[in-house]
This record gives sequence, C-alpha cells and structure tokens, in this order.
Amino acid sequence: MLADAFKSEAYRLSRNRTAVFWGVIFVPILLLVVGTAGQFFVKARMDGAGTEGLPPEVLQSGPLDWGMGMVDTIGDLANPLVLLFTLIAAATLFAGDYRWETWRLISARNSRLNMLLGKTGVLILLILAASLLYLVTGVISDLIQSAIFSRSLTFTFGAEQAGDFALVAAINITRVVQFTLMGLLAAVLTRSLLAALFIPLVVGVAQFFLGQFSPLLGLEPTGWVAQLLMPGLATDTLKMVVLGGPEGAGPPPDGVVLKAVLGLALWTAVPLGLAIAWFNRQDLSKE
Repeated sequence: MLADAFKSEAYRLSRNRTAVFWGVIFVPILLLVVGTAGQFFVKARMDGAGTEGLPPEVLQSGPLDWGMGMVDTIGDLANPLVLLFTLIAAATLFAGDYRWETWRLISARNSRLNMLLGKTGVLILLILAASLLYLVTGVISDLIQSAIFSRSLTFTFGAEQAGDFALVAAINITRVVQFTLMGLLAAVLTRSLLAALFIPLVVGVAQFFLGQFSPLLGLEPTGWVAQLLMPGLATDTLKMVVLGGPEGAGPPPDGVVLKAVLGLALWTAVPLGLAIAWFNRQDLSKE
C-alpha cells in the first residue's frame, strides 16, 4: 500500500541524519548566522564611519513589519542555496536503494508505483519541514534586526497578506519539488547517486544561462517558449503576478499566468511520469 511505502521511506530518511541536516537544517541556520553577522557589521559601520555608501534598505528607521517580513521570507524560499541542499537529501532518498543494493529486498513487498510515490511523498514532507524552518529563522532574523537597530515591531497580516503568503508559498514549494524531481528521473535512468545530484544542477545552470541570453536568442520572457523551457522564470512570473512587479510596471500581459502555470506543471509532472514509466520496466535483480 502507498501508506506503507510512505511510512517506511519516512522512517528510513529519519534515520539518515546527514541527509536531514543538509536538506532541512543547514541552509536556514546558515542564512540566519550570516544575516545576523551582516546586521552587526552594518550597525558598527553606521556607528563608526556613518551611513555613506550603505544601501537605502538598511537605513530604514521606521517600524519593522513582521507580517510583511514573513511574506518576503517565504517569497525567497526557492533560492539557489535551498534548491542545492534540498537536492542533496533528495538524491540520497531517490538513489540510495541503487547505491546500497536494497531494491531487490523491498521491491517484492509493494508495487513499484507505490514505492516511487512513497519516496516522492517523503520528499514533499522534507521540503515542507525545510520551508517551515526557513520561515522560523526569517522571523527570528527580523527580531534580531529589530533589537540591533532599535526598530519597533508591527504585525500586518490581514486576509490579503495571508492570501499572498499562501500563494507564494505554494509556488515556491512547487518549484523546489520540481527541481528535485529531476533528481528522481536521473536516479532511475542512471542508477547513480552522483548523477541524481549533478544532472539537475547542470540542467538548472543551463536554464539560468538560457534566461540570461534569451534576449540575444529572440525569446520573449513572457512568451510560450521561455515560460515552457525555464521553470525558474515561470516561478518568478507567478510570484510577480501575486506580489506585484517593480514600481511603475504595468499589469502582466494577458495569458502569462497560464503559460507560467503550464511551464511549472510540465517540469513537475513529466520527470515524475517518466521516472515511474522507466522504473516499472527496470530490472532490479542486481540492486
């Protein structure tokens, strides 16, 4: 049963403290430590050499809006560090049975579809845990910033902010899931832990540079080709629609939401579907 596969994979991952540390704990704690150190540095700079040369955002002296800070924190969830270190845990989860040669021991106890879906469900649970910790450390960072710069705290989180928070969280979590599912496809195709780690990174870097050179290639950022080829761009497009673009920017072009949703959905569903299809016809007698 699917529930049995999910429980067994969750138990196995919980015993792998290294994967849990790098995939869930490391990035939020690192960003909290680095951010706090940066705030102390800016405060010392302001007290000593003055404010000349400092960016305007660090010179604000009004109340610090805790609620909007939560929206901003969750809006930055799908950053490169989170994608990289979540992929480390995902590669271990997806390719571990090939590496440890345990597929032949467990494949007789459940269907292959349930086993892959169980791994995918545990991955989503891991990403949710990482997202929650990321949000908590963001809140702690705001508290520290308030104390260092003697800024009062306010909390604006009405229905509109709650809706924005939920939508942006869903978009970013989907992006992280999409990126790590490329690791699932790579693991099934190659039976290699290193391939499950590096192939998604290569694809992600290629998509990044494609986005940088898209004007030279004649790709319109809001067009079908760009939105379907670059899930990172699709993610940014959806977040911009929810939160609004830069000041003075007009409304998003007609149809861009559909393009972005389809682009992100395809890059999520296709790797999962291909991995399941290949896994169902794979010989696991030697694993």
